Amino acid sequence: MFANYLIGLREGIEAALVVSILIAYLVKTERREALAPVWVGVGLAVLLSLSFGALLTFSSANLSFEQQEAFGGLMSIIAVGFVTWMVFWMKKTARNIKGELHGRLDHALAIGPYAIAVVAFIAVAREGLETSLFIWAAVQSTGNGFSPILGATLGLITAVVLGYLFYQGALKINLAKFFTYTGAALVVVAAGVLAYAIHDLQEAGIVPGLYNTVFDATGILPPGSWYGTLFKGIFNISAAPSWAELIAWLAYLIPVMYLFLRKPRARIQTNAPASASSTSVGGN
Repeated sequence: MFANYLIGLREGIEAALVVSILIAYLVKTERREALAPVWVGVGLAVLLSLSFGALLTFSSANLSFEQQEAFGGLMSIIAVGFVTWMVFWMKKTARNIKGELHGRLDHALAIGPYAIAVVAFIAVAREGLETSLFIWAAVQSTGNGFSPILGATLGLITAVVLGYLFYQGALKINLAKFFTYTGAALVVVAAGVLAYAIHDLQEAGIVPGLYNTVFDATGILPPGSWYGTLFKGIFNISAAPSWAELIAWLAYLIPVMYLFLRKPRARIQTNAPASASSTSVGGN
């Protein structure tokens, strides 16, 4: 549940931050007539995300067991790819997202209201589709639809509240640090989803070695116990992984975490103004 709360919070913060920046910019520049297209774009993006999640659910329901496992494994791998791209992209652009959005909105305003709706739609739909895919993969891997959905919903609600505080100017956070910490946690989550994907492909008969386990710690860490749940929540790996699952988990986690946390090489700058490390998008 916590992992999915983190996903909902992370993706929701990105979407809420984008929407609050767009709205605050329109209010400050006295272009309130353009607010309606922004909300239209946001509404359409939410509808698309929900429809995508429903499509994944109903599409897999009519498949055989092996086909469901193969479909789930493939979708989980795609979800890992999306999340990996997202955490690296957000880490790179967190400091400049405000100026980038202002530039896009100025261009859209020059074109017309439909272009404004498209800017808002694309910004929110990207996060919504990623969230739908990742939550669906989590539901498939755990076999429990309630906890992942509840966790993601609570994360999204938290993100909406934080987005409102962003807009009011009541909250200032260091976005670079926020996305670094949550991104590192999501790398661990993604490694676990990849391991689940390998397990699904093993059950579908595509990847061999389903019963070739490295170790079996379920006696020490029972899946239903609080400490077994805590272990799985922290490390996001089964207490009885197969060799293929463990190799996939390590092969993803170690290099991706290293690349994500690696500090960029210092560049020599002359007369370069220092960039702000915190962001406020107050609408007052």
